[in-house]
Amino acid sequence: MMEIILVFVLILASFLGFELISKVPSQLHTPLMSGSNAISGITVVGAILSLTGTFVVEGEVVRIVLGTLSVFFATINVVGGYMVTDRMLSMFTAAKKKEDQHD
Repeated sequence: MMEIILVFVLILASFLGFELISKVPSQLHTPLMSGSNAISGITVVGAILSLTGTFVVEGEVVRIVLGTLSVFFATINVVGGYMVTDRMLSMFTAAKKKEDQHD
């Protein structure tokens, strides 16, 4: 029974996330991405905390591998998100500099 509820929550969250993101105007994508980067940072901290408990118990190879992969991919997500945000913000500052030069 619990598995059905978890699958339902996953499907509902996926649908809601898709609908929410698709309705965001383009002017708000940079602030939204910054917020999602902060949430991904929390994911990195959670993955590290869950990984620290696995070294106490011997023979938990699968948990250690999955925990390490989760830290790795969450870190890539955070770094990549900040790089994209920085690039988007630099596009706005470059456009502003061009306007200032023409005035």
